[in-house]
Amino acid sequence: MKIAHEAPISIFPTVQRMTDVDYALVHLFETNMIYYRQFKDAVINGREVILDNSIFELGTAFNGDAYFNWIEKLQPTWYIIPDVLQDTLGTLRSMDKWLAKYNVTKSKAIGVVQGRNYNELVECYKDIAPRVDKIAISFDYDYYIDSTKVLTPINKYSAWMFGRMKLLNDMLNDSIIDTNKPHHLLGCSLPQEFMAYKDYSWIDSVDTSNPIVHGLNGVAYKPTGLDDKISTKLIEYMSEEVTDIQLDIIKDNIKQFREFCN
Repeated sequence: MKIAHEAPISIFPTVQRMTDVDYALVHLFETNMIYYRQFKDAVINGREVILDNSIFELGTAFNGDAYFNWIEKLQPTWYIIPDVLQDTLGTLRSMDKWLAKYNVTKSKAIGVVQGRNYNELVECYKDIAPRVDKIAISFDYDYYIDSTKVLTPINKYSAWMFGRMKLLNDMLNDSIIDTNKPHHLLGCSLPQEFMAYKDYSWIDSVDTSNPIVHGLNGVAYKPTGLDDKISTKLIEYMSEEVTDIQLDIIKDNIKQFREFCN
């Protein structure tokens, strides 16, 4: 499983050396050319780069025309087609509109599965899977809370963790998963989740700022992972200068995260 960790600009090169893929948020390109340049350099140097439509940060996907222009300018390895959070019909309409209007030829498309229950998620998966190069599953669907009530998880973060594990297992058992197509896991609630996927060769990549955000807050992973999560988004730290103590914890967290994955 290839790993991407979003990081403050000040430690981007250090984190890049410890990861496999770079993960960019398109809306930051608009106001920070230093941020953009680090990803353009990565592309030029042959690094695998995923460009996100910034829906998690903005609430709605980045403007389509501007997004297409940045895709053409950056030429990332992958880009995420604009989706609508937890809305199957909205996501499918957004994909239809995108594919009809924009002709991206130098980057491969990732489609995100969205929905509010199992049937909707399956419907969305079946529709987008044949039309994209990679399929993405998010870490925080509301469905995860409902589907894990019987497990009495200790908090919403453990519910999200067990919920995605259950969703992927259910979809695999129901022959929904196209195991011949690569998949991407969007985000992370608790890092120990990824121990469950070591035999899932169809999961190609994951992105998360979890090791970095916790390191910035002085929280080191335990050998068993975490019991709770600091929910602050990495963009709040993008311009932060990182201390040596913080960086040491971040490095240890990154190493532990890789052990969970691989």
